[in-house]
Amino acid sequence: MRPLKTLQKLYDEESQVVITEKGSPPRALFYGEGFLQEDLPVGTRVIFPRPPLEGVPNVKAAIRWAINHPEGMDPLHALLRPGMRLTCVIDDISVPLPPMVTPDVRQSILEVVLELCADSGVDDVHLVIANALHRRMTEGEMKRMVGEKIFDAYYPDRYYNHDAEDPDGMTELERTSHNEVVAVNRRVAESDLIVYVNINFVPMNGGHKSMGTGVTNYASLRHHHNPKTIRESDSYMEPKASALYTKNSRIGTVIDNTLKVFHIETTLNNRMFGAPTDFLAKKEEDYTEADRLKFQALRFTLSKLPRAAARKVLNAIPAPYDVTGVFAGATEPTHAKTLEQSWKQYVVPVEGQSDIVIFPIPFVSPYSVNSILNPLLVQVMGLGYFYNLNRGVPLVKKGGVLILLHPAYDEFDPVQHPSYIEFFHRLLPETRDSMKLEHKYEKEFAENPSYVHLYRKGNAYHGVHPFYMWYWGENGRQHVGKVIVAGAENNHVPALLGWDRTDTLSEAIEEARGFMGRSASISLLRIAPTVMVDVK
Repeated sequence: MRPLKTLQKLYDEESQVVITEKGSPPRALFYGEGFLQEDLPVGTRVIFPRPPLEGVPNVKAAIRWAINHPEGMDPLHALLRPGMRLTCVIDDISVPLPPMVTPDVRQSILEVVLELCADSGVDDVHLVIANALHRRMTEGEMKRMVGEKIFDAYYPDRYYNHDAEDPDGMTELERTSHNEVVAVNRRVAESDLIVYVNINFVPMNGGHKSMGTGVTNYASLRHHHNPKTIRESDSYMEPKASALYTKNSRIGTVIDNTLKVFHIETTLNNRMFGAPTDFLAKKEEDYTEADRLKFQALRFTLSKLPRAAARKVLNAIPAPYDVTGVFAGATEPTHAKTLEQSWKQYVVPVEGQSDIVIFPIPFVSPYSVNSILNPLLVQVMGLGYFYNLNRGVPLVKKGGVLILLHPAYDEFDPVQHPSYIEFFHRLLPETRDSMKLEHKYEKEFAENPSYVHLYRKGNAYHGVHPFYMWYWGENGRQHVGKVIVAGAENNHVPALLGWDRTDTLSEAIEEARGFMGRSASISLLRIAPTVMVDVK
């Protein structure tokens, strides 16, 4: 007989994969700001997220333990001295999704660190948001992230967004061995100590990416935010299979060799839904009658609301994530601990790839918090993030079919995504070739003075950002044979993206079977909460 622990392990892994039978219940699937309830063909493999790991019993105690027992560095208190210049660099609003209930773990970390600084006579402290070429966070978002006390004490002079276009606010370090530009926020570069405050929402976050991407500029990002790098990455989420990770590491190593950076990385469980929507994290087989009634009520209500109102309702429900780990110290040994914990929560082993894979696309992405999931972001969620939620082998076979569930509406936020509008309506009708787009138009958008102004003074993503979103889907685009968006409410959005469309999921499956063969295997990745596959 197997030891009990082994039996438990096999059960836990296998229970996340359910094969559809004749009596299987219909699946509750995200469809933008709404939901679909769909019966899947018999034999469809449904891959569910793992149950949430237990959170640490005391978050601040875990933070204090981590900074007093760091990986590869002296304890934080030993690095502090009176009169030094210290900068806390903080992950921006793109993680976690949805935003977590308050207090945000970044607030908890800052409360511990800033108290320690005060006790050590360190008064010259700035808080810089690592937004890179993302939009600037609003005053309200910044306040929510760190809490009222820290906000009132530091904003706006000592708590602010990174500005990658400030000519006086950036400085270049030495280049990498591959002649890559290493540009860093000047305040950060001139600090005696940098404390990086991270939320590792997915394994792609953290590590060298934190500093190498978060407080740099276009000149540095272009070395790895390009279609060639993405094509060479089998998965963003597995460092060993990611050219993106390799290039970030080269840049990050130069930063580590030049500056003193103390990382504080955190992992969360995947408790994405609290009351009253906690049933969304369950398998439909486990729904109670009350869960079924709540789902039908939610689905009906959202279907009757204007889309903007439905979006507002969903964005108003924070996620009750628990902190499952806090790790601190030097970049690489700290991140190794973080990745180990992250994979424990997210990775589900599965046997073999599928001919057809279905991705339900929810209402939010890292680049649409408090905004609209526009067509480019639907593309990056499907062919970028969801396609790459693996350990190096994608769930869909080479030449297979991806089915995305989303209305694919032609809506953009002119405040947050002005350059996306031009990219989508002017460039994609000309070409979808990432290499041509990079060569012909990237620099034009990156240096467009209107887009630079909106990035610096408004709350707009940088002019070059829609290119990155298109590139992010490049390895998915190169791998699959066809993309079908089921439930698309128009023809022109899928056409511009190079996709087919159907009115229903059933029609999409029929078209996919016509492309792959009647006996084609089908998998559904039941997102959200977050789940990654380790395909054997």
